Amino acid sequence: MASVGDIRDYFEQLVPSYMKLEFDNVGMLVGFCGAEVHTVLTALDITDEVVEEAVASGAQLIVSHHPLIFDPLKRVTDDDPKGRKVIRLIRNGISAICLHTNLDTAEGGVNDCLMETLGARVIGLLDPHGSHPDGRPYGVSRLGELPAPVAFQEFLIRTKQRLHSCGLRYVDGGRPVHRIACCGGAGGSDMWKAAEAGCDTYVTADLKYDHFLSAKELGLNLVDGDHFCTENVVVPRLKRLLLTGFPELDVRISKVHQQTIRFI
Repeated sequence: MASVGDIRDYFEQLVPSYMKLEFDNVGMLVGFCGAEVHTVLTALDITDEVVEEAVASGAQLIVSHHPLIFDPLKRVTDDDPKGRKVIRLIRNGISAICLHTNLDTAEGGVNDCLMETLGARVIGLLDPHGSHPDGRPYGVSRLGELPAPVAFQEFLIRTKQRLHSCGLRYVDGGRPVHRIACCGGAGGSDMWKAAEAGCDTYVTADLKYDHFLSAKELGLNLVDGDHFCTENVVVPRLKRLLLTGFPELDVRISKVHQQTIRFI
């Protein structure tokens, strides 16, 4: 039976921590390296509800995208929301492995999954930020192409359905959709690079008012697909990766964690 350490090492080979952005905190953040794992829960975030779901399901491990611990953790107490989660996990023998910007960057990770969900094929990187030991570049945002141009309104309807989103924020740049760029999560800073790369459409999340104004001026179709929705597309991939490496595991996708932002 696999241990938490075995699964940590497996992901380090597939999604190396050197691919993360400098600010990030990834890897095994809570738990017990030698503990045997029978059941794994996968989720985008380790929320209180996800922790309770893991306890109820008898899981020994949660594999998430967003790190449970980001800032330096100076104390773990039950009067702090983050501390309560750490205490609850440890009391129940549950470990946590978090794969964040290294999973955004990795081949087959968040942004390849997002491009696939959008119905496009990846044709390159929008803005490489590093290189593998063999010299191959890597980066977060992707360039892609649809098989054929589609009307922007048709693309919006299809994207909302495929992302299982409550709603999309967007600007119509007045162009059909063919050459696109994407960045799951907060990718507003790459919008101008998408325009420079000749894209007609950019899909990301957490956009500000100024982004929409600028996109209109650039003639760029801009879509805010929600942080959760543009990244949660990777959670089924995490399940498949776990079962590929450890077919004996019971791997579950969280049923309680859903899009946080709602629209009236």
